[in-house]
Amino acid sequence: MLESYLPILVFIVLAMVIGVVPLAAGFILAPRRPEHEKLTPYECGFEAFEDSRMQFDVRYYLVAILFIIFDLEIAFLFPWAIVLDDIGLFGFGAMAIFVGVLLVGFLYEWKKGALEWE
Repeated sequence: MLESYLPILVFIVLAMVIGVVPLAAGFILAPRRPEHEKLTPYECGFEAFEDSRMQFDVRYYLVAILFIIFDLEIAFLFPWAIVLDDIGLFGFGAMAIFVGVLLVGFLYEWKKGALEWE
């Protein structure tokens, strides 16, 4: 029974070796010469003026969550469009109800002002 798990164990060990050996080699062999220029901020060109853990407005998260919800729901339309010929009028009606529920939810959040950024 345990012999059947041997290939899985070998695969896990090999994956760990492939992942850890390059990291360890880079850590051990890489030159360490910290200089002032290397330690300065390079993305924006100036020192950060606030803490990176500052609080964001809750509307930012609300818009992000709404985007994820509607983006995932739209992903259901692609498989439906592929098999539309096979599922016929019943499948079309079911998806029309689904899109209708999505539209009602979208209109509700639009009316409530959830998409406003001001």
